[in-house]
Amino acid sequence: MRIIDLTLPMYSGMPVFPGDPEVSIEPIQTIEKDGWNMRRVQVNSHDGTHVNVPAHAAIGGKNLDDYSLEDFCGEVQIFDPNVALSPDRGAFFRDQNIDAAIADQIKSARPRFIGLSSAFEFDVDIEKDLLAEGIISFERLANLDKVPPAFMFYGMPLRIRQGDGSPVRAFAVIP
Repeated sequence: MRIIDLTLPMYSGMPVFPGDPEVSIEPIQTIEKDGWNMRRVQVNSHDGTHVNVPAHAAIGGKNLDDYSLEDFCGEVQIFDPNVALSPDRGAFFRDQNIDAAIADQIKSARPRFIGLSSAFEFDVDIEKDLLAEGIISFERLANLDKVPPAFMFYGMPLRIRQGDGSPVRAFAVIP
């Protein structure tokens, strides 16, 4: 079994969506002074590798409390325009962005969840449309070039009460 990390590193000053507050990860206690190390982490719920749920963009949309952990993991296929999407698997977009035609396929097939490579950024209107349709989406996934066409995926959110999304530690498990 191999585990491939699909998570971008988090650090102070890392790239964020234009106009969003910057990430800050700063030491507030040290072993030398306090007997242990501790850092204060200030991050937006949609920074770095993260998951979006409908409450992010849809009035009355489901929030993180409405899902179980099982909803954030499962079999995934890398999107291939010649292979039909399946409601039993997630679909990750490694080699292209999600345009309106692909969004229509997603809404019709209703895959378990979708994911977008860190090489691409969602079109805001397409992202809102998919969230309004109840589609869970993972963004800024790293290392998708290292996974096979199908694999088991895990992307667990923090347990943020009424959360609209969350940073995740995302990884692929390859037999």
